[in-house]
Amino acid sequence: MSKHVLLIEDEPNIIEAISFILSREGLSVETHSDGTTANDKLRGANPDLLILDVMLPGKSGYDILRELRADPLTAELPVLMLTARGQTRDREMAEREGVSAFMSKPFANSEMLDMVRSLLNGAPKEA
Repeated sequence: MSKHVLLIEDEPNIIEAISFILSREGLSVETHSDGTTANDKLRGANPDLLILDVMLPGKSGYDILRELRADPLTAELPVLMLTARGQTRDREMAEREGVSAFMSKPFANSEMLDMVRSLLNGAPKEA
């Protein structure tokens, strides 16, 4: 059975690109674009990996990450956080909330695939 990735992102071009890259790799990809209902979606999806954008409508990726780390059912879920800003402060905030890995947009397709493979294999690394 293939691994299941939940992508929470509100930018259609990014959704399409990541979905294509990961599907081509044989991964099952589910998408969601609303921060307000992201944690409900997450609990229903039961993914092997969450790819989470920082800036979402309704609720920030940091708030979503904080909530999922506080829940014993999702506390250990690998989370790759994406941001268009990529400043040191953003990375530090994500690390404080318990992110597994952090990647700045734009990213190379190969970089995304390497990071996802690493996280799914239980060996997080920073990009």
